[in-house]
Amino acid sequence: MTLREKVGQLNQRMYGWDAYRRTPSGFELTEALYAETERFAGLGALYGLLRADAWSGVDHATGAGAADSAALAEMVQRHVVGESRLGIPALFVEEVPHGHMALDGTVFPVNLAVGATWDPELYEQAAAHAAAELRARGGHLALVSALDIARDPRWGRTEECFGEDPYLASRLTEALVRGMQGNPGDLFAPDKAPVVLKHFAGQGATIGGRNSAESELGSRELHEIHLPAARAGVRAGAAAVMAAYNEVDGMPCSGNRALLHDLLRRRWGFEGLVMADGLAVDRLARITGDTISAGALALSAGVDLSLWDEGFTHLEEAVERGLVSEESLNAAVARVLRLKFRLGLFERPCAADRLATAPTTLAALGRDLSTALARAAVTLLHNDGGVLPIPSTATRIAVLGPHAATTAHQLGDYTAPQRPGTGTSVLDGLRRLAPPGVEITHARGCALTGDDTSGVPEAVALADAADLAVLVLGGSSARTPETGFAANGAAQQTGSEMTCGEGVDLAGLRLGEAQYELLRAASVTGTPAVVVLVQGRPHAVPEAADLTAALLTVWYPGPWGGDAIAEVLLGHAEPVGRLPVSVPRSAAQLPVYYNHKDTEYGAYVDDSAEPLYSFGHGLSYTTFAYGPPRLSGLSGHTVEVDVTNTGERRGRTVVQLYIRRLLTPVWPRTLELRAFRSLDLAPGECRTVTFPLGADQLAQVGADLESAVLPGTLEVRIAESARAALDAVPVLFRVDQNFTAPDATPL
Repeated sequence: MTLREKVGQLNQRMYGWDAYRRTPSGFELTEALYAETERFAGLGALYGLLRADAWSGVDHATGAGAADSAALAEMVQRHVVGESRLGIPALFVEEVPHGHMALDGTVFPVNLAVGATWDPELYEQAAAHAAAELRARGGHLALVSALDIARDPRWGRTEECFGEDPYLASRLTEALVRGMQGNPGDLFAPDKAPVVLKHFAGQGATIGGRNSAESELGSRELHEIHLPAARAGVRAGAAAVMAAYNEVDGMPCSGNRALLHDLLRRRWGFEGLVMADGLAVDRLARITGDTISAGALALSAGVDLSLWDEGFTHLEEAVERGLVSEESLNAAVARVLRLKFRLGLFERPCAADRLATAPTTLAALGRDLSTALARAAVTLLHNDGGVLPIPSTATRIAVLGPHAATTAHQLGDYTAPQRPGTGTSVLDGLRRLAPPGVEITHARGCALTGDDTSGVPEAVALADAADLAVLVLGGSSARTPETGFAANGAAQQTGSEMTCGEGVDLAGLRLGEAQYELLRAASVTGTPAVVVLVQGRPHAVPEAADLTAALLTVWYPGPWGGDAIAEVLLGHAEPVGRLPVSVPRSAAQLPVYYNHKDTEYGAYVDDSAEPLYSFGHGLSYTTFAYGPPRLSGLSGHTVEVDVTNTGERRGRTVVQLYIRRLLTPVWPRTLELRAFRSLDLAPGECRTVTFPLGADQLAQVGADLESAVLPGTLEVRIAESARAALDAVPVLFRVDQNFTAPDATPL
């Protein structure tokens, strides 16, 4: 290959939606695509060919849907191969944050909702479905958020995180890789897709919860909190990772050789692809002085594939000037080409003639999986007097609030436009599922944002006349044509109701003031009120805890979330979700994550330091009793606990095992989640749950920043939440110098 051809393989400079235009007779390719493929005698990768949203401007009138996107992909690929002297096909890179971000793609609940399910097996099924849809449409490489840890809920991208805990995120990242990529091996099946795990590393730790801001991560915090999910994904066989925008110890991730080469490749043995985030390479010019040397720095650091940058397009000049070695260039090209071989693109570059799964079949399965995920994520936070499930005596139900009758605010960021009629709101679900004879009334009451309370009197009148009021409140990541965008797609000027998403960071965590007025006014009618919070981050709504009979939280549940919520409200399904993040009382408390360092953690003079609801919390329509844990097994390398359903309904509890280190070589955290298991029990049923005490449970990051099982004394605590674990009866466990744990492979 010539230098020019090699450089071309490392670039995905253009936006994919600029590669085509829709005409009355079909699709035609653009001069922009012709120029790009001529520039590099082919094309390494093309981002977002099928992306549709307010930023790209692609909608059902201008883009490719399920019926014709594979043909569009084939048209583009034939052109790319024809322009390449060696017949090298392009990688089609697509956003798959919670389903393929394309017209007619299945929209799943956002990652924070996935975290709330505590169900890796269910998520693996959803990930497999998303991969099948991507490949059926002609896409190849899936960009999926998985590695960011939600440490500050003011960050607008909190919805993209699995939660605040590295162990929970690790288990779900493994499920993602297994589901999307299938069984480890050299080749990918036609319905499987290599995954790009993003963002590596520490992007969830930016100061003040501001997007792309600086981070002040020490090495220990990085290794204990922000690297375990990435390590788990690499061990599961992830094909690629994306270098994050943020810096680590003064060096941006896309130019950080210590992170990308020394740690990721040399210590972890990662042989896959590293992609830079959008325009992140050009940002390195602040360090190097110009974009040419910025591209050289990123390539030397370990970046293989650029995204929209100018710097990587000049790598030929950078090699000729001695700014970067051709050996480094060759290594990156080899990784890109190997991924194309693993996808079978050289043998079958075009997808349209080999994928026969009917779009309607995929859509039906996708709806079922999306609803199942949403149902599993609904989390009951309090239920005073057992007002839920809605009793048969409630024959008049007032459904109120700005979220009650819409699906747009259930979808989350990175979502393609939906066809009219797609999805179900909470009002739709209740009207469809409520018993005959139940009268359901509705008033919006107020907008999501602002302080206009003119609709509150109508809503209050309906609440006053009802047996039960259901208030559906929350936030929104719905982008509109009025949203202003940065060059990388982050929101800059939000629409009137956008309160979350990339670029939408909050200084406080309050909802729009009119929502609080509606809540306060409805609560004084004397009618029992239930609040459903539909949100992408934990908003501070202590009023919902203080003034209402019951409170549910539902992280953006997807188009059919209304059905899932209605099923739980009516008791057709049990609330089985558990919090993947701690819920603060106010932004002034932050941080409130459970696994802080084990130091004196006193209250504020003017407020509590405790979260409103702790990590792992969630109620059922029944109750459970946990017995004391006990060591078992010949060598004491397992721990058992008896769990009993003490209520009158069948239900599910999530049994959570926490470690508390008492004597340890390095300063410990208060608690560390190290295992969990869902348990479904009939009324009165008792079962014994057994957990291994192996490397997954016992290993810690030592003084040398390596993870291993180290000598020390610790407590094993088993409970229904992190807060409950602090009060649970512990069992003492000692690790001596000669201890060999089951599966004691260093993390």
